[in-house]
Amino acid sequence: MSLKPKPPHPLGTCPGCAEPLESGDRFCGACGYDLSAVPEPAPDRPTVPIGLPVDWPEPPPRDPGSLTTATQHPGDLPGTDSGGRDLPTVPVRTDGPAGPPAPAAQPPAAEGDFTLAAPDPRAALQGEGDDRKLCVACRTGRVDRDGYCEHCGHAQPRERDHMEEELPSVAAVSDRGLRHHRNEDAFAVSSASLPDGSPATFAIVCDGVSSATRPDEASSAAATAAGAALLAALPQGTHPQQAMHEAIVAAAEAVDALAEETVKEREHQNSPACTLVGSIVAGGLLVVGWVGDSRVYWVPDDRATPPARLTEDDSWAAQMVAAGLMNEQEAYADERAHAITGWLGADAYELEPHTASFKPDRPGVVVVCTDGLWNYAEGAEDMARVLPPDAAARPLHGAQVLVGHALDGGGHDNVTVALLPFTVPSPGAGSA
Repeated sequence: MSLKPKPPHPLGTCPGCAEPLESGDRFCGACGYDLSAVPEPAPDRPTVPIGLPVDWPEPPPRDPGSLTTATQHPGDLPGTDSGGRDLPTVPVRTDGPAGPPAPAAQPPAAEGDFTLAAPDPRAALQGEGDDRKLCVACRTGRVDRDGYCEHCGHAQPRERDHMEEELPSVAAVSDRGLRHHRNEDAFAVSSASLPDGSPATFAIVCDGVSSATRPDEASSAAATAAGAALLAALPQGTHPQQAMHEAIVAAAEAVDALAEETVKEREHQNSPACTLVGSIVAGGLLVVGWVGDSRVYWVPDDRATPPARLTEDDSWAAQMVAAGLMNEQEAYADERAHAITGWLGADAYELEPHTASFKPDRPGVVVVCTDGLWNYAEGAEDMARVLPPDAAARPLHGAQVLVGHALDGGGHDNVTVALLPFTVPSPGAGSA
């Protein structure tokens, strides 16, 4: 037996277990790794230290008025690339115009011009008739229906993450909040003229039921349908309270229609659902309507006058309080407090729109909101305390402040609020 050591293996150690190898090994003796499947490394090209001083070539001349710095070009310094091949030494044109030259002025490629870059694949995608948006993250994939990139899976920012709308007599703000991945709230605000020429302003706020299918579409469909119904009914002279009732019915039908699409696409999922709350201010009359647990608050401009909550929740907690089984504090502290007992959707037990009319004797502000806000200002006094004193004059600013209050409190839910300033009509003015 020879004691002469064997030369080392080209790999040195096993790629699988780092066991030292010997020349001629085809398999690792420790783990059995197949060494023939590993390509031999390229011969090492050690860096040769350069003796000092170094005679560096002079940089190319630079125009003093140019903002670009002096640079070296291929051919200024000989060398090799990472594969050991000599770098090209063809001259590079530096005397051409800044922009692309005209076709007739282009010299042949053999004279040293760089070839044009390959076409951007995104441009090719856009030319295939695919009108879906490009991903904001990878800028390559297309965004699917659910708002995610089909290439990298990145969630896309949605237009509904934060929405604001302001009219002369009403304003609304909706925000995704800090914990939800999308905004499932929606609103509709507008104004119309009554037959006597007096204005009627309304706000509809809808909150998608997160446990249902497509809650964001449900709230959007409900708000749109209710707003359209009010715009059609009020100018015809329909009493605002009746118009609110009909608007809730129209919203329910719009949400029910979404259930048919759900059955076709996802048979074993529950139907889209949402809650709705709305208010109409017209001719000294304040009308509210609701199904679910979104609310309307009344806050007088004179803060010495007590505010009030104008709606009653369709919720487990409200039922416990109404039945006398719990006080309000106990009921809303229970984990079942926000379980709703009324909503819009094909799965609802029975549609029971609630409506009510009020005639305030003083000016104030009507606050229409989802539970994403009132969770942080539940009592009427709490809502009046966080509502800015100038909300009647600056409703958009007031709505922004209320949304900010919810976000500062934790933003656990989507937050939507609409503010309608209420003014007492002067004697002799038309009424609804």
